[in-house]
Amino acid sequence: MQVALRDAKSIVPSSHPHSPTAAMTTLSQQQWIYRQQPLAQIGAEHYELVERQLDTGLGADEVLLAARYFSVDPYMRIGQSGKPTYDAEPHPLNTVQQGGVVGQVLASNAAGYAEGDWVHSYSGWQTHAKVHASGLKLLDPAQAPVTTALGVLGMPGRTAWFGLTESGRPHAGEVVVVSGAAGAVGSLVLQFAKRHGAKVLGVAGGQAKCDWLRDTLGADWAIDYKAHDSADALGAAIRAATGGVDVYFDNVGGMVTDAVIPLINRRARIVICGQISQYSGGLDTPELGPRLLHHMLYQRATIQGMLARDYVHRMDEMVRIVAPWVRAGQIVFEETVVDGFAQLPAALNSLFTGEHRGKLLVKA
Repeated sequence: MQVALRDAKSIVPSSHPHSPTAAMTTLSQQQWIYRQQPLAQIGAEHYELVERQLDTGLGADEVLLAARYFSVDPYMRIGQSGKPTYDAEPHPLNTVQQGGVVGQVLASNAAGYAEGDWVHSYSGWQTHAKVHASGLKLLDPAQAPVTTALGVLGMPGRTAWFGLTESGRPHAGEVVVVSGAAGAVGSLVLQFAKRHGAKVLGVAGGQAKCDWLRDTLGADWAIDYKAHDSADALGAAIRAATGGVDVYFDNVGGMVTDAVIPLINRRARIVICGQISQYSGGLDTPELGPRLLHHMLYQRATIQGMLARDYVHRMDEMVRIVAPWVRAGQIVFEETVVDGFAQLPAALNSLFTGEHRGKLLVKA
């Protein structure tokens, strides 16, 4: 699904209302500042929306950006944990919320970047930013929609590709189960596993999502976890469909994982990519599930955690493989686009309530 791209905005300085971009001195910048650690669901009360004047003067190799699309990702909630996660310290309070952005160049003092260029940056939840060229990636809208830099050809794509191929190592004919299969990462894992010749079962919330997994993404089976009131009932449905599990790609944790682990086959591989069921209130005090490690022993299986950051240096490798499939229309990369910078905190919370499908973006 492609999203119509917004034309470049005309930004003029407050002191010179009719000046060209190159003559700007200041412009009005909005920012979402992270103020308070959430203990359960996240909301606007944990942030403050501020407006300030941004000096548009550029130093050497700097570029002035206007944000067009903001990536909304589960890792943002992990960074708000009060305990160490994959970072020793949580996201600092009283700073701009971090995150990936697709924007356009308003002015440039860096070789290779010109006004109007589309770029990817990690400039966070702010409408405008001055970014050093070393923190930018130039995008070519003729090759793929620019929003793919935040999805299938960005961090979610990297997570799905390397998490499956390096940790899951699926073989043709094996059974792969994907939890959170209608999300940005899970929907790609499902399709990549099919390309490896595996048989794939997707677990998602709601019949509509399950129909999409089967009818559009090509899943062999899809199961609505909301239709089952216990891990035993869900596990029975998964066993009836698959007979057993060779690779489990886990984005969710909780009851779904409790249901799958007793079904693993000999030498199964379990990839822990996310535990989204625990993020709204369970980061600091996670739920304790059944003791399942004996199944790992019996089947001599492996559990491996993976993070997208482990494969940043191999990003070009993933793009070389996946981008031709995107251009050929062979990969479905659905996007849910929320309109409005003011909606960012609510959009982040919606990741944990199942209100979207595919990659979630906020349009400036």
